Amino acid sequence: MRYAAEPAFVLHARAWRETSLLVEVLSREHGRLGLVARGVQGPKRHLLRAALQPLQHIRFDGVQRGELGQLHAAEAIDLAPRLHGEAMLAGFYLNELMLRLAPRHDAHADLYVLYGETRARLAAAEWSLAWTLRRFERDLLDALGVGFAWDHDGDGVAIDPAARYRLDPEHGARRVFGDPGRGGRGETATGRALLDLARDHEPHATDMPGLRRVIRGVLLHHLGGRGLKSWELIAGLPRASGEGVVSVMEESDAANPDDAPFQSIDDSVS
Repeated sequence: MRYAAEPAFVLHARAWRETSLLVEVLSREHGRLGLVARGVQGPKRHLLRAALQPLQHIRFDGVQRGELGQLHAAEAIDLAPRLHGEAMLAGFYLNELMLRLAPRHDAHADLYVLYGETRARLAAAEWSLAWTLRRFERDLLDALGVGFAWDHDGDGVAIDPAARYRLDPEHGARRVFGDPGRGGRGETATGRALLDLARDHEPHATDMPGLRRVIRGVLLHHLGGRGLKSWELIAGLPRASGEGVVSVMEESDAANPDDAPFQSIDDSVS
C-alpha cells in the first residue's frame, strides 16, 4: 500500500540505527501506523526531523510493507503547539494513551478527530487541564467502543447526583450504597460528576479527583493491567496544590518501572 499526502499526527519518534527514526503516527485514513524514516539525521534533513516531532501535524508519503512502513517524505501542516510544564506532561499522556490503545492499521476517523481537538485545547489553554483530560478520556473510550452512558448506571437506572458510584469497565457505573468510608471515597465518583461529564459540563473542582480515579481504573483495565509511564512520571513529582498536574493526573498505580516509555516498536526492520 502506498501513502500519498496522508494527513497524520506524530505520536512518537525515536532513533533507530545511526541515521534513521522509528516513528508512530495516527493517520486519518489508516489509523495508527509504524514508519521507518531513513537517513533523517544528516545536516540537510533538519526540516524533515522537525516535522517528525511528537504532536506535529504532517502530510507524509510512504509505502507499507509488513508491520512497518517506509516513510519517503513528510511536511508539517501547521506549527506543533509549544507546550510547557503541566501541558507538556498532558501531551505526553495523550500520546502514550493513543500508542497503547489505538490499534494499528485500523482506520478510525473518530480517533484522529479527537486527537486533533484535544491537541488544540491543550495549545489554547482556555479550559482547565483536568477538564481537557477527562473529556479526552471519555471520548477516547467512546471512540474505541467501550464507553458508557454516563447519565445512567449499568442497569439503565438514572444517575443520582447525590450518590457515589464505582465504574465497572464491563458493566458501567455501579452505585455504592452506604458510606464508603474515607478510603472508599477515593475509589468512587459523585453522581453529580458523572452527570456533568454526560452533559459536557465541567464538574466542580471537588468532584474532579474522584472522577479521575474511577476513569483511571477503566483505562487500566483496557490497558491490560499495565499502567502508563506518564502515570509513573507524574506520581514521582512533588505534590502541588490546586489544579496542578500532580492533582490532575497523579496516582500510586504507576507503570512497571521496567516498561519502556511507549509501546515498543518492532526493531526487525528489513
